[in-house]
Parts: sequence; C-alpha cells; structure tokens
Amino acid sequence: MKYRGIIFDLDGTLLNSLADLADAANATLAKMAFPTHPEKAYCYYVGDGVRTLVERILPPEKRQEEAVLEQFLSMYVEEYGKRWDQKTVPYPGIPEMLDQLQEMGLKLGVFSNKPAVFTKKCVEKLLGHWHFDTVVGQCEEIPKKPDPTGCFHIQNEWGLKTEEIAYCGDTATDMLTARQAGFFSFGVTWGFRPEEELRASGACRIVRHPREILSVIQEA
Repeated sequence: MKYRGIIFDLDGTLLNSLADLADAANATLAKMAFPTHPEKAYCYYVGDGVRTLVERILPPEKRQEEAVLEQFLSMYVEEYGKRWDQKTVPYPGIPEMLDQLQEMGLKLGVFSNKPAVFTKKCVEKLLGHWHFDTVVGQCEEIPKKPDPTGCFHIQNEWGLKTEEIAYCGDTATDMLTARQAGFFSFGVTWGFRPEEELRASGACRIVRHPREILSVIQEA
C-alpha cells in the first residue's frame, strides 16, 4: 500500500461546523451592533484563520481599526467557546471512512486553521471514537495554512516519506498547502467551497463521498 498516513483539514472536511461558526460570529456582530450575515456566506468567510474571519465579516469601515479587531476577536472566541459543539457533526460517510482507514493501519492527522485549543476539543469530543496520531491547530509555533509547516511537523513526527502521505481538504487553501508540502491532495466537494475552486487550485483528485478516498488509498 503506497499511502501510510493521511492528514485532514477539519472544518468542511471531517466536520460540518458551519452553523456553530456562523452563530458565534453573528452573535458577536449583534453584540457590537454590526450587521450579521447569512449562514451560507460563512462558507467563504471561514478557512483562513480566525483573524481573517473577523476581518472579512466586520463592516468595511471597521476592518482597519485594530482596537475594534482585537475587541471583536476576543468576544468571538468567547462566543464560539459557548457553542462550538452545539450543531457540529461529522459529515455523512466520515465515520465509516475513518473506521476503514484505522483498520488499514494508516496514521491519521489533522491540520486546521482553527485555533489549536478548539481544534483539539473538536477532535477529542466529536471524533473521539478514532485515534488521531497528530492534531495541529493554529498557534504561534506553526503558521496557518497555506504555509506547509504544519504538514512538515506531522510528517516528521510520523517518520514517513512525502509520497507516503495524502492530504484531504475542502478549500483552495488546503490544495495549496498540500501542493507546497508535496503531498497527494484530495479535494472534497461536500465542504464549504465548490468543485471549481478545488480544480482551479490543483487538487490531485476530486472526491464526492468519503468512500472514494478509501478506493484511492486501497488501489494505490
């Protein structure tokens, strides 16, 4: 078997977390008397780190005000801390796929732009049935994606060759991360971004259901 490990993005790939992310952000906007956004709009707001999310959802005239950014960021983290597990669930087919990957003996990892504390909480509570060898979220030590440092950190921990690792995500940021790390990339269509974005950003394989990932891993 060619692949011995697979790294997953979290939000939009393993977990459908959009509702909790949007609820927390809109609650913070409302508290600061700013306009809120439709839940679907958050498909394009999230994915590039919490500070970028805040910059995208604030009114344009407030995005350059550092004091506003810092206040909003603090309030948003507090709001998300109240509701991160209220509506978030694994996507259909993810549990069965993880069962099979674990039975096949692959190492499993997560590399997310979600703050590290929430990344680990989500994996522990919502994906706790499976053993993830390495879980990496956004922190000072590891730059956010598309910087591939987090991928290299996981690779070094695993002691695997570049060609033995696959990366799975749902955004252009994920595909660029995988390309810069030299990993084979799965672009998933059930997440936050359209198939066209994944193709344009160089996905090695477009998958429409988690079982397709298993097929590629088994046949490689």
